Amino acid sequence: MRAIHFTGKGVARLVNLAVGDIPAGHALVKVKASGLCHTDIDVLHARYGDGAFPLVPGHEFAGEVQAIASDVTLVRVGDRVAVDPNLPCGTCPACRKGLTNLCRDLKAYGVSHDGGFAEYSIVRADHLHGIGDMPYHIAALAEPLACVVNGLDSAGLRNAVAMPCDALVIGAGPIGLLLALSLKSQGAENVTVADINESRLAFAAELGLGGIISGSAKFAERRRSYDFVADATGIASVVEDMIDLVADGGTALVFGVCAPDARISVAPFDIFRRQLKLVGSHSLNRNIPDALEILKKDGDSMAKLVSHRLTLEEVLPFFTKKPTDPATMKVQFAAD
Repeated sequence: MRAIHFTGKGVARLVNLAVGDIPAGHALVKVKASGLCHTDIDVLHARYGDGAFPLVPGHEFAGEVQAIASDVTLVRVGDRVAVDPNLPCGTCPACRKGLTNLCRDLKAYGVSHDGGFAEYSIVRADHLHGIGDMPYHIAALAEPLACVVNGLDSAGLRNAVAMPCDALVIGAGPIGLLLALSLKSQGAENVTVADINESRLAFAAELGLGGIISGSAKFAERRRSYDFVADATGIASVVEDMIDLVADGGTALVFGVCAPDARISVAPFDIFRRQLKLVGSHSLNRNIPDALEILKKDGDSMAKLVSHRLTLEEVLPFFTKKPTDPATMKVQFAAD
């Protein structure tokens, strides 16, 4: 089979690989759509996890079950499925609490095990979720959307009563827009996206979201006025500054992935006196089904985030060269 293969730190190639035998409890999935995430770039450069090489990347994927091990009863050949990539140990303290995304020995397809940037992928059957007739390129959004759902859970915003009146998401990339659209779909009255790129804000407006230019005078005027603020940039200075945008009694969510050695300065007195909630969110926590339900009800807003549907050959350069076109959102390998 054709596959993108990380053979070493910073080295990505298109190769032919053997499919391999299907172990007990597993299924062979013909990949129909697989999304590129910044995490994949971090994996390539050994900035995420242990740098497991060689590796087929890709943790955002969906496809069709082609074959199953003899003991598998959860799925059948022909099923259309989305993949939950996380592989927790199930026994550590975090796993026993139900926080499988915080597993001490967390593994994942596309990070420690071969993932979705290939024609086929062997996946544990209990990590496959039926998608019905949902198009594959939309179903492949279930993994990043599940990360958003986990973030909203962490912030205590997964019900209409708790939804903020005014919400701000900083960063109008695909994950920031997915977060903003989720807030809107879950009942937030006013959702604004901040970015330095005006064309991305124009795209956000097409999706029905408010927009504001980061660092502008108008942006400065909104000091301490948002009930909920989330960073989707992964820039430490942005995280530090967002605290001052949160209204008294509000919540700030660290959602973007900052460098592990980055540090910010926050006044504990502010958190105390203004009764702020500062929360974090990592990955997804077995909530692919929740994400699929949101996608079913969304219409086509989230689907518009898929800007590129490409062959493996066409996807390969995106691993080694940063896109310069701001219109580039979610890049996917599309088999059909």
